[in-house]
Amino acid sequence: MIRLCLVVALVLAPGIAAAQVAQTNLRYDEDWSQARGTPDRDARWWVRLKDRPLDRDGTAYLTIGAEARIRYEGFENNNWGQPPSPDDGYLWLRLMPLADLHVGPVRTFVQGIAGYARGVAAGAGPADQTGMDLLQSFADVQLPLGERTSVTFRGGRELIALGSERLVGLRYGPNVPQPFDGMRLTLRQGGATLELLHLRPVAIGPGNFDDRRSRTRRLDGVYATLPLAERAGADLYWLAYRDDAARFGGRMAIERRDTLGLRLFGRQGALGWNWEAMFQRGRFGDMPINAWSLATETSLRFPALPLTPRARLRANVASGDRDAGDNRLGTFNALFPKGKYFGELSPIGPRNIVNLHPSVDVDFGDGITAELAALTYWRARRADGIYQLPGQLLRDAGGSDMRHIGEQVEISLAWQASTIVSLSVSASLFTPGAFLRETGPARPIRMFGAESLLRF
Repeated sequence: MIRLCLVVALVLAPGIAAAQVAQTNLRYDEDWSQARGTPDRDARWWVRLKDRPLDRDGTAYLTIGAEARIRYEGFENNNWGQPPSPDDGYLWLRLMPLADLHVGPVRTFVQGIAGYARGVAAGAGPADQTGMDLLQSFADVQLPLGERTSVTFRGGRELIALGSERLVGLRYGPNVPQPFDGMRLTLRQGGATLELLHLRPVAIGPGNFDDRRSRTRRLDGVYATLPLAERAGADLYWLAYRDDAARFGGRMAIERRDTLGLRLFGRQGALGWNWEAMFQRGRFGDMPINAWSLATETSLRFPALPLTPRARLRANVASGDRDAGDNRLGTFNALFPKGKYFGELSPIGPRNIVNLHPSVDVDFGDGITAELAALTYWRARRADGIYQLPGQLLRDAGGSDMRHIGEQVEISLAWQASTIVSLSVSASLFTPGAFLRETGPARPIRMFGAESLLRF
């Protein structure tokens, strides 16, 4: 039934007219207030569902929306030919309806999910399948404290994206996003915000209505965003992470890890930047933790050239463990990062890694864009291995002194067919380097992805 609904929706969707309303992956941040005065509002069925007044003075209103997505991913020589599933091809199916009710300063937001995976050779994991479940359900109240100051108290289950999602992200790219249960307090003063977080990640179950808050992991923190100039700002934050059943190097212990971070971002003319430094201290059992990461993205646009190209250079370093026998842990923990960290189809996560990622994207007009990227990966420490995005060890050091993991080229093409319909395809080739060749299977990975999305 779910598959039938998705297919029907995606077949019919290209005939739907577009409207000039911005949408985001954080659906609860969308502002549809401008839809009230739109003369042709009733001409578009989905715009009629936005910001519907429930009383005469408009203090109570309701917004309804949904997302339906079909995504295929195919791999040849997955994990460089390492068992259990060197070749894999699977289909992700996702339906996420939502309702957003405002009554004066009080707001309730609910979003469900039906997420299924078909054909995952090694078995569907938490990012692949959840059945039918509650993705988000929270209530908040926003109180004014002055002309440009307000405070918002929120409690319940929600998706959270902090900054560039390098440490706390939506995991939107895979099939099942990562929600959190807990509380959030947000203080806004002009263009500055201060957030206090007390959260537990939700552990995703494969069946219907079996997602539960984690009993072993928690996240607390303070996150501040400050404007530095008209189009520039800074994030300052402290995140306290605890895992009572953490695993590293074949050992299970309590992990306590504090992350202090600084992010600088902005745009000046054609130049854009997004640079972040993260430092981690704590303990894994009786082992002290000393880890860090630097992540940068710098872009330059050329609006006078045909296709208005943009060149970007991403450079990332995430620390690894210096010595497995020195009773110290130096491997960086990315906590809850975004789902597509190094690209649409990357097999490696941000631990013990040095990465260079130049790319260029172009705009063909009519909603069609393309991007070509080249990526190179090295190990930061020779004594440490490489890791998957969720943090599991993918290949141990194996006695190899080689740093070079491999190189990857990726091309993607996207078409925003209308405001609510988009199509995209990606293809990628990962050529293994000396480290992989010395430590196990080292076949080139060929990857392909295709996606169709209806979101209103």
